[in-house]
Amino acid sequence: MKKMGLHEIRKEFLDFFKEKEHLVASSFSLVPKNDKSLLLIGAGMAPLKKYFTGEQTPPNKRMATCQKCIRTGDIDNVGKTDRHATFFEMLGNFSFGDYFKREATAWAWEFLTERMGISKEDLWVTIYLEDDEAFEIWNKEVGVPVERIVRLGKEDNFWELEVGPSGPCSEIYVDRGEKHGCGSPNCKPGCECDRFIEVWNLVFTQFDKDENGVYHSLPNPNIDTGMGLERITCVMEGTKTIFDTEAIREIIKKVEEAAKVKYGNDSKKDESIRVITDHSRAMTFLVSDGVLPSNEGRGYVLRRLIRRAARHGKLLGIEEEFLSQIVDVVINSWKVEYPEIKEREEQIKKVIKAEEDKFQETIHQGISILEEYIEEIKLNNQNILSGEKAFKLYDTYGFPLDLTKEILEEKNLQVDENEFNANMEEQRNRARKARDEGDSGWATGNEQDLFEGLETTFVGYEKTSIVSEIIGLFTNNEKVDKLKTEEEGIIILNESPFYGESGGQVGDTGIIEGSDFKAIVLDTKHSKGNHLIHIVRIIDGVAKVGTKVIASVDDNRRDSIRRNHSATHLLHRALKDVLGEHVNQAGSIVMPNRLRFDFTHFEGVTKEELKDIEKIVNSKILESLEVITIETSLKNAQEMGVVGLFEDKYKDEVRVLTMGDYSKELCGGTHVSNTANIGLFKILSESSIASGVRRIEAITGGSVYEYMNNMEDSIGELADILKTNKNNLLEKARTLVDEAKEKEKEIDSLKAKMASSIADEILSSKLVVSEVPTIVYKVDNMDMNSLRNLGDEIKNRLGSGVVVLASVKDDKISFVGMVTKDIIEKGIHAGNIIKEVAMKTGGGGGGRADMAQAGGKDINKVDEALSIVPNLIKEQAR
Repeated sequence: MKKMGLHEIRKEFLDFFKEKEHLVASSFSLVPKNDKSLLLIGAGMAPLKKYFTGEQTPPNKRMATCQKCIRTGDIDNVGKTDRHATFFEMLGNFSFGDYFKREATAWAWEFLTERMGISKEDLWVTIYLEDDEAFEIWNKEVGVPVERIVRLGKEDNFWELEVGPSGPCSEIYVDRGEKHGCGSPNCKPGCECDRFIEVWNLVFTQFDKDENGVYHSLPNPNIDTGMGLERITCVMEGTKTIFDTEAIREIIKKVEEAAKVKYGNDSKKDESIRVITDHSRAMTFLVSDGVLPSNEGRGYVLRRLIRRAARHGKLLGIEEEFLSQIVDVVINSWKVEYPEIKEREEQIKKVIKAEEDKFQETIHQGISILEEYIEEIKLNNQNILSGEKAFKLYDTYGFPLDLTKEILEEKNLQVDENEFNANMEEQRNRARKARDEGDSGWATGNEQDLFEGLETTFVGYEKTSIVSEIIGLFTNNEKVDKLKTEEEGIIILNESPFYGESGGQVGDTGIIEGSDFKAIVLDTKHSKGNHLIHIVRIIDGVAKVGTKVIASVDDNRRDSIRRNHSATHLLHRALKDVLGEHVNQAGSIVMPNRLRFDFTHFEGVTKEELKDIEKIVNSKILESLEVITIETSLKNAQEMGVVGLFEDKYKDEVRVLTMGDYSKELCGGTHVSNTANIGLFKILSESSIASGVRRIEAITGGSVYEYMNNMEDSIGELADILKTNKNNLLEKARTLVDEAKEKEKEIDSLKAKMASSIADEILSSKLVVSEVPTIVYKVDNMDMNSLRNLGDEIKNRLGSGVVVLASVKDDKISFVGMVTKDIIEKGIHAGNIIKEVAMKTGGGGGGRADMAQAGGKDINKVDEALSIVPNLIKEQAR
């Protein structure tokens, strides 16, 4: 057997099948393309599925790949065993109606015995028990002895879906020798021991299974094979597990270095090292393929992997951020096959670091609270954490349920997941109800019946004023024949130039008038049945069904909307240019006076980046790029490389919007004909609206001119207030700030002297409770920060003991508790004391054993609350 490493084996495999006239394709993204049935790619054949089903024509009838894969089902087991992994690479060769069993088996045997140098005597094969054809090929043509061909049942050696392509399998095993076996004389593939390791699965897709379970022979059968790269590497390097292979050991070495521990010396630490090692590969490739941490879907998988790895770093004693160092090793090793990870190195490390930092912010508080919950459970002789408390950890502190479960399992405890899910569903229902209550109100439960048969042709892309006819009138969810002066209702036309609110663009307003009436169009919307409805108020006369009308959109307003909508497309492209291709639209609102654009990004956008984005958009406006819209099929649009947002919302026929060679996206809105028509673009703000989602608000055209005038006026007024001219405004402001800082220093100095004076008085009130020096004192008119500073002063001067202070300022109660290290060892816990004290006043809070703070509500109960401190110390002291 040849000594070959992971990267060498991958290359050897792909080169081998290239020689066999296979098209060698690069690994597809981990994010499935046009396949909503998959969250992530988890098998080599998954991206090629439509070639097997005949929905798409493959670029070649023979293909070979090394496919990146993520499997999420066993995340909880990763680390606990040395077998499980979330990320792996699958080698595969495929035939789409070209070669079949004879070639597939012969080439597999040739690759393993000649290219890999594995002894023929060490190879066994399994076949489906009824597949005599495969038996004959393996035995008579390949030359595998009868005793090394094992027939297995449908469960092991037959691949099928409920309906569709299916067929028998043949697996190739390597015999690792008796030392790995169970000792049974009948030991062979299929045995549960570790002697025989499966390395390659050959699937012979030769049937089409119908709904009645009948198997029909396919006229052009297919071949689908899969060989785990890490597993064959174990065989070639002679290692027991994937974590012992050279490429993966390089990652382990970096973890050892960061944690200052040695792999293989402690089973618990080994578990953490394996988690970090595996997850670092998975997170690297997920981020490289455009996935960002979030609370749902594949983004949640990434978040969970990063946070799980970060926590295991904590268990190894790593306090600082470290995952980006581990990722360095992955990038520098795997770039040989995946150069894109090196190209995206900065983005990958920034995303992972940002998520790790976020987790650091929440983990300390979350774990502290969870530890309190665990203490309560044990004190009550229970073993289950309530779902309500687990949900509070998740909802209030951002502490994921998976992490709660993992920590509890380490202590042989559980969580009530049913109650947690009930709390989660209740929250979703509240959110759903809030959304429904905020709906337009024009969509009724029976609207499809109400508007049935009333179809409107939209002509607003080409025209903003047309002659049309009223084909429907409605008010108070009822169909009527007429609408009178001052009545509000709905008009439906046979043709309309009014754009109905959709795709983030607001609906048009304007005028509909006939010979006998005039109506103001207040808004235009699409009903849930997709009817175009004009929400109107009659200002003169009576509108009747059948009346010929002139329908005119408010042109000035429409032009402003056009400018803002076209600017969102330039903005989207500019965001990708500056921040990275991972940026995608997450929502937008396009109004006459401004635009709002939500996008995926893992951290705040810097001032410099915002300047660059704004500059790019304005440069494209000044380039006067022609804006063209074409109608085509969704399939054609995808082949053109168009950026499609929310593709599941698009119909088969779509509109493709291009702005010169700069931007090409799907969009059904209204737009300017040339980017020069946008005029100017100005970003007003950038902010976070959810984890991993940012928002930019901006203006265009005349709104920018108004904004500049208003800013000019404000600067003038500010200069007057500061008694200086506009040119000296910055210098004047800096002088005032410096003066203010000097005053603050004087005030802080006075406060320190006062605190020292108060400290003498407070220390004189010292009690001794259960041999513990104790200070309990109420101070007037101090905020939390000042009270905390005073507490530090008292504790330092006390040397040993417990300090509990309270203060009321502006009807707000503040409590602070501090315990010196030697007293903590006696069982006294500041967090538990302050929690009980605050509850007496209707408040809440807590903290660590050495320091805690809380707020209260009832100022009349502060003295009563402080009075329980001695008893709390007596109860805790041991």
